[in-house]
Amino acid sequence: MGNVLLLNATYEPLTILPVRRALSLLLRGRVDAVSDDYISLAGAADSLRIPTIIRLQRYVNVPRRGVAWSRRSVLRRDGYRCIYCGIRSGEMHKGQVLVRSDFTIDHIIPRSRDGKNTWGNTAAACHSCNQRKGNRTPHEAGMPLLWEPKTPRVDYLVAAGEMPTSWKLYLEV
Repeated sequence: MGNVLLLNATYEPLTILPVRRALSLLLRGRVDAVSDDYISLAGAADSLRIPTIIRLQRYVNVPRRGVAWSRRSVLRRDGYRCIYCGIRSGEMHKGQVLVRSDFTIDHIIPRSRDGKNTWGNTAAACHSCNQRKGNRTPHEAGMPLLWEPKTPRVDYLVAAGEMPTSWKLYLEV
């Protein structure tokens, strides 16, 4: 029969729904069609066309919980990008192209001051910025954060097998 991709109001992928559930949301006016691709659902008298991608009309908050902290996960969350200078893996720095191993974890509140290994207290940093900040807070070092480190959402959507081409715009494939 097929499945339908459900997006949040912000166009973030939430889940993959069975066609019957998608039809229910459409009939109740909770979602809008996003795609021009449709699944035909044959009824007794007519056939219904269900879009392959639908979007909630109202934003649904997805809780940030259940993700185990690790150094590797912090680096992945931040995309191997320094929270202080913004340089990324693959970019030039002091005549060299940075690679993933050039990034380290920085504790916003240093461990020597009881800073913990938590999502909100750790971020990816290049070696230069981490050394420059040293055993100080970003404020003391005059190094403002480019973003606020947060617990990542557990919203990894696994789509196995064949999927409509239109889904690939919203899923990291």
